Amino acid sequence: MGRPQTSLEVRKIMDCLRSSEQIPMDEMVPSPESLATKDYISSVHSSRAGEAGQKPDTGNIEEAESSLRESGCLNYEEARALLGRYEYQKGNIEAALHVFEGIDIALVTPKLKLSLAERVKTQKRRSQSSSTPPLSIHAVSLLLEAVFLKAKCLQALQRYKEATQSCTVLLDILESSLPAGLPETFATDCKLQDTLSKAVELLPELCKLADAPREAILSYRRALLHQWNLDIQTTSRIQKEFAIFLLYSGAESCPPDLRSQMDGSFVPRNNTEEAILLLMILLKKISLQWIEWDPSILDHLSYALSISGGLKTLACKVEELLPRIIDRQEMYLILTLCYYGGGDDFTALNLLRKLLSSTEDHTCVSGLLFASKVCAEIPDCSSEGIIYAQRAIESLQERCENAEQRKLDTAVRYANWLLKLEVGSTLKGWMLLARVLSAQKRFLDAETVINVALEQSGKWDHGELLRTKAKLQIAQGQVKNAIETYTQLLAILQVQRKSFILGENLKELGEHCRTLELETWLDLASIYIKLSMWRDAEKCLSKTEAVSSYSACRLYTAGLLNQSKGLYKSALEDYSNALAVNPSHVPSLVSSAVVLRKIGKQSPAIIRNLLTEALRLDRMNASAWYNLGLLYKEEGLGSALEAAECFEAAILLEETEPVEPFR
Repeated sequence: MGRPQTSLEVRKIMDCLRSSEQIPMDEMVPSPESLATKDYISSVHSSRAGEAGQKPDTGNIEEAESSLRESGCLNYEEARALLGRYEYQKGNIEAALHVFEGIDIALVTPKLKLSLAERVKTQKRRSQSSSTPPLSIHAVSLLLEAVFLKAKCLQALQRYKEATQSCTVLLDILESSLPAGLPETFATDCKLQDTLSKAVELLPELCKLADAPREAILSYRRALLHQWNLDIQTTSRIQKEFAIFLLYSGAESCPPDLRSQMDGSFVPRNNTEEAILLLMILLKKISLQWIEWDPSILDHLSYALSISGGLKTLACKVEELLPRIIDRQEMYLILTLCYYGGGDDFTALNLLRKLLSSTEDHTCVSGLLFASKVCAEIPDCSSEGIIYAQRAIESLQERCENAEQRKLDTAVRYANWLLKLEVGSTLKGWMLLARVLSAQKRFLDAETVINVALEQSGKWDHGELLRTKAKLQIAQGQVKNAIETYTQLLAILQVQRKSFILGENLKELGEHCRTLELETWLDLASIYIKLSMWRDAEKCLSKTEAVSSYSACRLYTAGLLNQSKGLYKSALEDYSNALAVNPSHVPSLVSSAVVLRKIGKQSPAIIRNLLTEALRLDRMNASAWYNLGLLYKEEGLGSALEAAECFEAAILLEETEPVEPFR
């Protein structure tokens, strides 16, 4: 039968199945049963009215053509399988399920098994078999795919037990027909291998959804122990998911019967040991570069070995990893924890000494803290431990770990403790508490803290406190009050400036005063820019020329002014000048990217580079994450998932952003 004639017949069949028309008897391909699916057609005919002009999926047609060429007919079950797939691909899940349920799989199962077995015999003899299989290999593939898609439909409709049964039927047919596994040559002939791989991976997930943990474990073992001819990526995914399920599901099951497969080898006695075995196999694959590095595998193995007393085994496995696979610092810290947990304090300390002696890791805070702890437990090393503790404190001087990680409740608690320990004697404690409260959007509480600090401090210490208060007022929408607070601050700075002229030993304090004055005028300029009061903004900027005309912050604010006026080229020039003064000025990097995106004359790659550089310098910059998400969404430089992740990060950071940096 030639291809043109076959295509014509298939298209007639597809057209018939999509409409309520019948194929004329003289044009129908030979079939023992009717091709019409009247029960389905009557139920969905009304929804098909607007789709009569759509063309069927070409993959469906080619599949049908293969069946027609090999067997000369397309029977009732095959037609339903074809139509069901068509509906499934269009997203009509309930309609597809209705079609698939019309296939009597019990009736065709003997034919499927016999056809598969005959196919294997034919390939082994490398000649044509004397007996013709009842179904072509393409028909077998089509029907088994229908069983799989039926399971997917049931899963989508949350009918998990029925989905599990459907998937099990598919694997039972293949396992009983092909006890030695699916020959590799099948993959070149049809989609059977693809369907099989998906079904093997799906069954355990369906069992979990059906709340059948024992069946899930058995299906995982079935997937890994039977010869399914799965590729290494699929097998690795199944091994990882199985290990995770064994570790965290809480479902205990009988140990696997592996003696026949692994005679004389280790046989796991419980869930944890079986998970460890699977994770070690995955680590071996990573070492051999069969699969890509997945840090979560090491995390799960670390947990499994730590609860089973196998920390030294974990150390051996980590040492086997190639340097390019795992970061040097992470490797040393894991090894240290392993030896320390195993009671070998001296080996742990020696590893930490080696780590902290390197130039790139000498400020590793976690390593320094751990080293001080280990030294405290070794009598002769206490003085060394004090040195490590002092180095850790020095490294943390300019950081708030909890606040930067947005653990704000914890940060507030520690900030309050700091105030109590210092008895409110320093401004840093008050300002830190106010900033953390502002990150929680407790602006009124933060302003109250600043007011208390103003009452308990001298007039000359009011500068930074007043600037923080003004920013808190802006956050509450009290712009007029904020301007008054800034005016009060400028008055104090003017008095201080006159005093510094008379004092010879106040040079350093005078520099701090000038910096604060510059920042105050720029804050005021930013307020007026947002209010579109450009003349007032220009006056504020002119005041900064005498303080510091080549400040990156000043040039950046001038760029904001030009950008708000719509003068994008001038704004871009200002941002470029700011970056010339300070290449690490993050606001100028982000604003340059925003302006370039509006102008639209630069390639998206250049804009992306600006934003990624900004994030390299400041991972907590909400504006950079937001604009990167917009770029991914509009220019197609990343997936929709990447864009969504950028937006999610931007929202989280914006919701927890303080009015000023924590330090």
